[in-house]
Amino acid sequence: MAANGASGGSRKDPILDLAKYIDQEVRVKFHGGREVTGTLKGYDQLVNLVLDDCVEFVRDPNDEYRITDETRKVGLVVCRGTSVMLVSPVDGTAEIPNPFLQQEA
Repeated sequence: MAANGASGGSRKDPILDLAKYIDQEVRVKFHGGREVTGTLKGYDQLVNLVLDDCVEFVRDPNDEYRITDETRKVGLVVCRGTSVMLVSPVDGTAEIPNPFLQQEA
């Protein structure tokens, strides 16, 4: 009765195609506010990630949502997919000033 039953159902495509980012540096944001960058070495359909040469960005102790310029090397990291919020390539991204903040004259 199921439309995608075991007998002849088509295989579902993955939500994220991370194959093009293998061996490239990516930035990963987690639930809870942590952020890391590292070289993507592996992944699965549940977005569990393996990052090498990983660096964590330390948060401001006074404001948990603000990232400081301080970093901490953490090496090889296995990221659990349920805690991953965002995966983006480091190459091709640039930080810009917030356009919504009012300019002080």
